[in-house]
Amino acid sequence: MKIPILDLTAQYKSIKSEIDATIARVVDSQHFILGSEVEAFEKEVAVYCGTKYAVGVASGTDALILSLKALGIGPGDEVITTPFTFFATAESVSLVGAKPVFVDVDPKTYCINPELIEDKITKNTKAIMPVHLFGQCADMDRILEIAKINNLKVIEDTAQAMGATYKGKQAGSMGDIGALSFFPSKNLGGFGDGGMIITNNKELADKIRMLRVHGSTVRYIHSAIGMNSRLDAFQAAILRVKLRHLNKWLDGRRKVARYYDENLKGLPVITPYAPSYNTHTYHLYVLRVKPSPEKLAKALNDAGIEARTYYPVSLHLQECYKNLGYKKGDLKESESASPETLAIPIYPELGTERLSLIVKKIRETV
Repeated sequence: MKIPILDLTAQYKSIKSEIDATIARVVDSQHFILGSEVEAFEKEVAVYCGTKYAVGVASGTDALILSLKALGIGPGDEVITTPFTFFATAESVSLVGAKPVFVDVDPKTYCINPELIEDKITKNTKAIMPVHLFGQCADMDRILEIAKINNLKVIEDTAQAMGATYKGKQAGSMGDIGALSFFPSKNLGGFGDGGMIITNNKELADKIRMLRVHGSTVRYIHSAIGMNSRLDAFQAAILRVKLRHLNKWLDGRRKVARYYDENLKGLPVITPYAPSYNTHTYHLYVLRVKPSPEKLAKALNDAGIEARTYYPVSLHLQECYKNLGYKKGDLKESESASPETLAIPIYPELGTERLSLIVKKIRETV
């Protein structure tokens, strides 16, 4: 029995008739870029996330880049972020000409440790970019407090955590801007790339709408250097269908996570930790296996159970960031978490039989 880390086919089959009808509707309309489907989806996401505005863009990476651009962050500026995340987080900072400044992570949640942020603030610091990693929020109260004291902007990288809550507030809704990704594997995933920026600031929302269309609000008239980053109607229409099912799917993920939590007790593996004030979405269910999960990963994959180590090299040690001057040992928590973490399958369609097989193989191995 093959058990993938995520089964998108099973998800599609569960809503196939809705999706197929939606795609046909867009084809019949012959309107494929922005338009009414995107506008409707933007309104629905804003309502879901509890923000006033939402602006659809071409990808989660573009959502970060356009957020930085809209806030006026560029050459000479610094943005504080985490080294334990997908590369796009730091890459977006570099692509606008700014400098990523890495702060180590909390060893339990793997999100940025807010107590280490203030020591990295300089006269060039313009923003903090926390990542809500693996499906739960960073400690936003402390981050927002530090930002307010130091007059910094906060951009929430919410690519992995749509639907997560922090003290009752939706992920992405607490900072100046939240950046969402609709990459197919995300909590709310499309049939291709897609992203969205959420905010309560009308001026920022209007600026992002202008920047996503080559810096233009009137055709052929350009008030800024923007980019081509438009969410297409197919993705918006498909995602509108999926959004209606999102909470049910997240509940299904939490049910699987509870099964793992209960059945992996007493083993020499560390299961995911979520503070009581967080509602975790379990975008990934990540085990910590010391000193290395290599043996477990091989056993699972050999048995047809897909398991992956995400982010095996911390961003501050990546070759492309050698110029920043970091060395091994500078950010110990991130460096130790990188090779010790292993994601195992989690999605609502995992039945008891497959879950039992996964747990059995883990028990046999560790």
